[in-house]
Amino acid sequence: MAASLDTLTHRHGIPGAAVEVDDGTCGKWNVARGVADLGTGRPMNAQDRLRIGSVSKTFTATVVVQLAAEGRIGLDAPVERYLPGLIRGNGHDGRRITVRQLLQHTSGLPDHTEALVDRPVEEWRHRRFEPREMIATVLKQPRPDKKWHYSTTNYLIAGLIVEKVTGRGVEAEVTRRIVKPLGLRDTYWPGDETRIRGPHSRSYFTGPDAPDGTPSPRIDGTEWNVSFGGAGGALISTPSDVNRFLGALFGGKLLPARWLGEMKRTVPADPDRLWPGARYGLGLIASPLECGGWWWGHGGTVPGGHRALGAVGPGDRSVALALNQVPGTDRAEEDFHAVVNTAFCAAGRTGHSDNTDRTDLTHRTDRTDRTDRTEETP
Repeated sequence: MAASLDTLTHRHGIPGAAVEVDDGTCGKWNVARGVADLGTGRPMNAQDRLRIGSVSKTFTATVVVQLAAEGRIGLDAPVERYLPGLIRGNGHDGRRITVRQLLQHTSGLPDHTEALVDRPVEEWRHRRFEPREMIATVLKQPRPDKKWHYSTTNYLIAGLIVEKVTGRGVEAEVTRRIVKPLGLRDTYWPGDETRIRGPHSRSYFTGPDAPDGTPSPRIDGTEWNVSFGGAGGALISTPSDVNRFLGALFGGKLLPARWLGEMKRTVPADPDRLWPGARYGLGLIASPLECGGWWWGHGGTVPGGHRALGAVGPGDRSVALALNQVPGTDRAEEDFHAVVNTAFCAAGRTGHSDNTDRTDLTHRTDRTDRTDRTEETP
């Protein structure tokens, strides 16, 4: 595992990388490489807080499915039932979009974050965004070309549905139903607070290159108003808390088996939006392992530079990763995912296995992806 993280820090220049593994047989352990703070040289630490980005989606989806289990939300009910008139315009219609499609990214709605990241950072880095404001912007955009389209906007709408049926904001419901019962002491919604409370890693990003091609220097992106992510991307947490959450979810502490099964009914994801072989359920990604089998979980990225991933794999082992700069190349991203394979696969296996293993995996994935129906397992 240490060598796998060294690849990220030495070969790809990520300032700091950390991982925690939780295994029922082997216990809990962690390893970190690089620095959490370039200014002070403080070492990276797996106990540090970070912005977990879209891993927040799994928390939100879990609450929506809990409410479905209680009979308060219908997964196949239209959005219009809960938020009348909200989704109308330019071919988008809440009467034809279901709650399941929101959580599954098959609603046909664009992603409001794509418009933001094309704007100069300082125009929006410290600004508060309201969910309805961002939803209104995507209703002016054309439908995506593909049936499956990753969109954080879907989760803003899901958060509003939670608020509608409970009378409390989605942040309060996630805190009441998940964070407090599980004792996730390092997990919280920051609201408009731009700083991260408690021990945390700094995060870094690079701006556009200069006109002469000179690469941009690293910029400290730790302080950021992440209200644009809302229910789909604003949580702050730690690798340990992410592991505890996923362990509780897959261990039956948050949902009855039938309803966890609903979350695990998957459709093929667009490899250009995620990665080859990935499938998507309700706030859960299923991804093939190089040594066979699958991991379940979610990844997350924030513009300021934090990159997170939490996953449960064979044998109920869970792994949570934290980087303080987003991988900048396809190879760096592959090596980030290779850390997951290292955690779940046999000793000595990495994300760059021999061609025989890759071919076998491709064949298995192709057979799965040729179906148009959703499935409980990939």
